[in-house]
Amino acid sequence: MKKTTILRKAIMERRAVVVPGCHDALSARVIEKCGFEAIQVSGFGLAGSLLAKPDVGLVQMKDVLDLTWNIVQAVNIPVMADVDTGGGNAINAAWITERVITMGAAGMNIEDQVFPKRCGHMAGKEVIPAEEMVGKIKACAKVRDRLDPDFIINARTDVFAVAGLDEAIRRCNLYLEAGADLAFIDGIKSRADVERAVKEIKGPLSVNLMDAVTGVKTELIPIPELARMGVGRVSIPVASIMVMHKALTDFFTALKNSPDGILPGETRWITPFEEFTTFVGLKEYRKLEEEYLPKEKLECKYK
Repeated sequence: MKKTTILRKAIMERRAVVVPGCHDALSARVIEKCGFEAIQVSGFGLAGSLLAKPDVGLVQMKDVLDLTWNIVQAVNIPVMADVDTGGGNAINAAWITERVITMGAAGMNIEDQVFPKRCGHMAGKEVIPAEEMVGKIKACAKVRDRLDPDFIINARTDVFAVAGLDEAIRRCNLYLEAGADLAFIDGIKSRADVERAVKEIKGPLSVNLMDAVTGVKTELIPIPELARMGVGRVSIPVASIMVMHKALTDFFTALKNSPDGILPGETRWITPFEEFTTFVGLKEYRKLEEEYLPKEKLECKYK
């Protein structure tokens, strides 16, 4: 079964399929190894890992596409791209959609913010007119229908912070009518807001639980409860980059503060070298060498 078909089926079952965010190919593979069904590229994570900058529209679209390609190739589960505002107007967004589909992604998020955009849980957001976003979605949907009808277009609105829930629901329904498959109200606040949105939006709803720990702007609601409400997808987009930041900070702080400058025997900090090289496939590459390289070359190489 195609990855797009797998993702579409999971979302349309409205069982709150959890789609964590990754910030690079390694974090994507870790999430897959932990048993999640699908994954999304985190724009917040890309900005943090690639540039050590905030998610305020600084990452170039070429870099987004290149990094997304790396992630898609690294895992066997469906990947949803994050194309932010689509790279420009409806024409740009259609072209980006074609690129994302042809690289093998199973879906994408596209939002109605004014460029330069910012992370959905940051202050100071601005949105484009709903009619302009409708045009973008129609253009993207036409590409989807031509290349792969199962590809998921997740239409995100950031209008909740600007004009409230009524306008967010109105926009979601406009976007679904224009051809989106999934609607996403970023920054939605309470359980009651989510319940109302599920009932009034004429298609599956995506809910953002950010890091699954602190909640940030959206109330943390257990996944089984979201499934009972009929939520289509739950994103946990920034956990990978936040976990990495804390782990690196804790380790290097401990290392700097160690009287000897080393941490002998404190193995809790790290994955063993052999375990990590196995995880990233070193043994498979060694087998390829044995299959294809001349015997004398191998003997010289490995003695």
